Amino acid sequence: MPRKVVIASDAQIVVDAGAAVANRGGNAVDAAIAATLSSMCTNLGIIAPGGSGFITIWRKGEDPIVIDAYAEMPGRGLDLVQFGSGMQEAFFDYGGGTTTMVGYGSVATPGMFAGLGLAAEKYGNLPWSEIVAPAQQQVTAGFPLSGVAAEYFSYTHQAIFGWHPDSYRAIHQADGSHLRVGERVFLEELSQSLELIAEQGIDVLYRGELGAKITAEIQANEGLLTAEDLDCYQAIERSPITISFGDWEVATNPSPAVGGTCLAAMLLLLDQRSLHQWNAVSVKEIAEIQQAVLEYRSNYLEGATESVIESEAARLLAMAAKDDWQQLSKSPSTIHISAVDSDGLACSISASSGYGSGVMAGGTGLWLNNSLGEIELHPQGLHDLSPGTRLTSNMAPTICRHPDGRVLAIGSPGASRITTAISQVLFNFVSLNLPLEQAISHPRLHFELFNNAPAIAYETGLNTDKINLLSRQFEGLSMYFGGVQAALYQPNDGLTAAADPRRTGGIAWGEN
Repeated sequence: MPRKVVIASDAQIVVDAGAAVANRGGNAVDAAIAATLSSMCTNLGIIAPGGSGFITIWRKGEDPIVIDAYAEMPGRGLDLVQFGSGMQEAFFDYGGGTTTMVGYGSVATPGMFAGLGLAAEKYGNLPWSEIVAPAQQQVTAGFPLSGVAAEYFSYTHQAIFGWHPDSYRAIHQADGSHLRVGERVFLEELSQSLELIAEQGIDVLYRGELGAKITAEIQANEGLLTAEDLDCYQAIERSPITISFGDWEVATNPSPAVGGTCLAAMLLLLDQRSLHQWNAVSVKEIAEIQQAVLEYRSNYLEGATESVIESEAARLLAMAAKDDWQQLSKSPSTIHISAVDSDGLACSISASSGYGSGVMAGGTGLWLNNSLGEIELHPQGLHDLSPGTRLTSNMAPTICRHPDGRVLAIGSPGASRITTAISQVLFNFVSLNLPLEQAISHPRLHFELFNNAPAIAYETGLNTDKINLLSRQFEGLSMYFGGVQAALYQPNDGLTAAADPRRTGGIAWGEN
């Protein structure tokens, strides 16, 4: 019987790349990698080739793994006085107002290509060059600007992408206006870089010609990333956090990232409550769970060292498992791709380049991250981190298995909203037995600090009468609340997938 693969992401061009690879003999991992590469190159502003992330893989009959391909603190061989230079503040009016730091000094050591290369080598079926081919072909032919990218540029085209000449030229018209949805994008130097990456592998980025171009420009402009940082970077295989939620086993991102820990804690707390519908009571309880977990994250996890994150994450999960409410209460822009195949192999990939540094390294077409400039993830700054330290992340690519053979790959973009989005979708799907598409499209809420005050942001359709916090309502479904992408294999019913209507969304099938 032929293998079938289904892929879900936030753009049709992205899942089409995954399907093309599946049709050539690729499995769910190959398809997810190809889709991720396409997104990194065509989902402009939302993600970038110089991004980082996490890859969760679970093969039937084996233990799940997470490949940590997240950003590292750069600066090997540099004087500490250089740390913190080469950055400027950028403010844009998104989600009530967002401030970030951009510039050469905001660029961390990128890890996504290293992680994708490792995943392809260990879990894929196809040669690396065939996995890269769809993204390269899309960039070479030119591609239409997506609605999500156009909306993002409406906020950021000057603040983030207006100061660097190569960035400016890539997304602006001659009259200074930014590209609009559907207008074609041509990035000739990016096409050439992808050709090198396809032919020479990831070494050309970490130890070869492309890496040399990137680090030379950054070092000439007060940045921290050095050739030694790229040469030393390694993707790391980690054992995921695994918990039970209902009858499902859930595997998600472990420390030193914090997103998976927070997601697992929310699910453990939800699992101990008898919530059978969405009403004022369930909205209040979900808001309280989010507040407790996210305040714990803010107090104990953000800005901590890897060893402290590991111990505090274990304490959070222990308290959540015991529903120790009294003790617990004391306490950037992303993309996601989900893929499963009919062999029961699942792959969940989340990647981020922050809000973007604005840097497109000369002669490469490669936009770079601003992971050192994400203020909400590093409120105390980064000056005490040693080069080589993994940075903090909210990403939580997740895979769930049921004893009857069902397997679900799920994840979301959305910065601090990632964990609250995924937990609510899993609550809808597992606890309320909603169909996958309905589970994703249901209105969401999110606990946050708004103007330095505890608040609940929520979408139209939720009863918030019992919530005693400042609240702000978003009309309809808003991309502020993430963009959950999920792919499901059911032994009796085959493959299905759902893409969040909050983003453009795309689903594709492949068969080989």
